[in-house]
Amino acid sequence: MLKTNRLNIRELTFDDIDNVHELHSLPETDEFNTLGIPETIQTTEKILTEWLTLQKQEPRSSYIFSIDKNDDNSFVGLIAMNLGKSNYRTAEVWFKIHKDFWRRGYTTEALTKLLDFGFNDLKLHRIEAGCAVENIASSKVLEKVGMTREGMKRKKLPIRGQWKDNYFYGILEEDFNKTD
Repeated sequence: MLKTNRLNIRELTFDDIDNVHELHSLPETDEFNTLGIPETIQTTEKILTEWLTLQKQEPRSSYIFSIDKNDDNSFVGLIAMNLGKSNYRTAEVWFKIHKDFWRRGYTTEALTKLLDFGFNDLKLHRIEAGCAVENIASSKVLEKVGMTREGMKRKKLPIRGQWKDNYFYGILEEDFNKTD
């Protein structure tokens, strides 16, 4: 488990199914989501089962975490790191936060801790992220943690039947360790 002043960032389990389903079912959190809103809890179960299978792979290819508040264990959202090929020492991160916890700094706090885990524990060289161009809040979080917007890919994201442009971001180990 990863900890910050306000958050516990723990590996996702099947017991999190109700929280994950609620999070994925909110129109507000679906606005820039490529998965779409699940039609049933069985759809969410399938996604969660796939994620949990990825977490058990050897060598490890994925870390998917539940973000919970320290003080009352409220479910804040999800954050994850998908590892690239080992010789490149790279990963991609993503996050999805329940609307009740937006604009409180939780995403920045959790992502900073995940970057620390990636660079200092996993010894990664580069961590990347992407978000829809219209997703201003996610862009701000990525920049706040020290990531650099490196470009834009046109019509990369399939969101609600339309192709959306995507900003891509990156941070190197030496850039992250400068911000400590």
